Amino acid sequence: MTVKRSDAPTVKVWDPLVRIIHWSLVAGVAAAWFVHGKWHEWIGYAVLGAVTLRILWGFAGSRYARFAQFVHAPAHTRQYAKSVANGVEPRHLGHNPLGAWMIVTLLATLVAICATGWLYTTDRFWGETWVENVHIAASYFVLALVALHVAGVIFSSLRHGENLVAAMLHGRKRAPGPGDVP
Repeated sequence: MTVKRSDAPTVKVWDPLVRIIHWSLVAGVAAAWFVHGKWHEWIGYAVLGAVTLRILWGFAGSRYARFAQFVHAPAHTRQYAKSVANGVEPRHLGHNPLGAWMIVTLLATLVAICATGWLYTTDRFWGETWVENVHIAASYFVLALVALHVAGVIFSSLRHGENLVAAMLHGRKRAPGPGDVP
């Protein structure tokens, strides 16, 4: 494990909108678990708005916000996973390939949760067991994804000697060095 030097140069990676959306989703998902009724519904709409904005920003945003910059083909991602298993994966300035697919999966699952939650409020689907079941199953699935995401952040932070949680707060990461993927 490398240790980050406090005087190491840093570069801006995560723009303010990416960080605001990230922490808004953290707060929204957590809040949705603890409230019911209209507040739950409104939180769901807020989460859907944040997800929609993140998806749009994934096509029009800054360099490291763009899906084209960090989402790689499955074969490339498998190769990266093998390098992780062998302890020789390169450090990525943006999202690594496994983290990228985690983001895509989290966003898709949140869309499914929000869509089924909304459907359940409509006259046509009110009381439909399958809609409620999908909503509940996707909600538990997102919890599992969050746990994996947090584990991946901890793993990568330790492996590459940088605090990724802090980076998602202030937007800066250690400047790329030899062998890093910019």
